[in-house]
Amino acid sequence: MAKRSKAGQITRFAPSPTGYLHIGHAFSALTAFHARGKGGTFHLRIEDIDPARCKPEFTDAILEDLAWLGLDWEKPVRKQSEHMDDYDKALRKLTTKGLLYPCFCTRTEIKAEIEQSGHAPHGPDGPIYPGICKKLSDEKREDRIDKGDPHVRRLDMQGASAIAGPLAWKDKNQGLVKAKPERFGDVVLARKDVPTSYHLAVTVDDHLQEITMVNRGDDLAPSTDVHRLLQGLLGYTPPGYDHHRLIRNTSGRRLAKRDQDMTIRALRENGYTPEEVVNMTGFEE
Repeated sequence: MAKRSKAGQITRFAPSPTGYLHIGHAFSALTAFHARGKGGTFHLRIEDIDPARCKPEFTDAILEDLAWLGLDWEKPVRKQSEHMDDYDKALRKLTTKGLLYPCFCTRTEIKAEIEQSGHAPHGPDGPIYPGICKKLSDEKREDRIDKGDPHVRRLDMQGASAIAGPLAWKDKNQGLVKAKPERFGDVVLARKDVPTSYHLAVTVDDHLQEITMVNRGDDLAPSTDVHRLLQGLLGYTPPGYDHHRLIRNTSGRRLAKRDQDMTIRALRENGYTPEEVVNMTGFEE
């Protein structure tokens, strides 16, 4: 694990290799790189838990583009796909606390249940899971698992919040923010095809890499509620957070990987220099 001096921070940039990086990614990487400060360290993490969408060629492109921009990072690069045992260990710890349960519902069944109930409470990720499988007995759960029925593993949010108690996290811009993870409902922490989730993997990774400052887009700020809860349940020391602005296109929509003309790769091929691309992001030290 990396150690930091009293003067610096341990920061990270954690893209998913599902496409080429665009200038919004460049802004986020530059923000985290410079936030490390004197004596600090900067990590590059590849969040490649989804084998259907993540491609090795995009991982290679991420490394090339960041190096072209003049960034360097601690070695080795952490790739989530190589550390599933770490996430499984966290899942087992939550299981021993009685906080995980199997959910066999399909999206169609969940949608039908919500429509039948006549109301659909929404959280930051969309409609809140109505708790269908939460009512199953242990015997019924074990029987369905033994039959090989597909299922995900959900966090019992009510039980988890009761155990963790009131929580808060420190934001560079907002100060102390009260965590409200209950607004997400019983989030999925693992699937059969992907044995972890973004929420769980990022929480475990930040802990194992001893990240002290998380720099990421403000679209991810709501997720911090769930991450802070998981930190409390797993006994992790929480980092600080800096949720920065997002880079948007001329129509005001935030950039996405489908904006091919704004990818670092396309800008490089069209003759832009690293300095020009940095200027396009609007980043200032």
